[in-house]
Amino acid sequence: MTIKQNLIDELEVLLQFPLDSTQTGIKIHHDARDGLVDAARNLFDKGLISQEDGGYLTDLGYEAAEHLQHALRIMTSPAVDTA
Repeated sequence: MTIKQNLIDELEVLLQFPLDSTQTGIKIHHDARDGLVDAARNLFDKGLISQEDGGYLTDLGYEAAEHLQHALRIMTSPAVDTA
């Protein structure tokens, strides 16, 4: 299984949202890299963010961003020798 660039862009946008406050949103400006503009629109269409250009995380978006940050922490932590 490979991860396509459009999904990586969506993950990148989700990672920009801080999880310490649901009152903090983001804005993807129209002159941002094309992939990020499209990613924000896709996340809006999927019901994960409140606006096509960012806004706030929805409940589902918050849950997805939370899981994503947990997975990223696991994947970037040092390897553990299990032998």
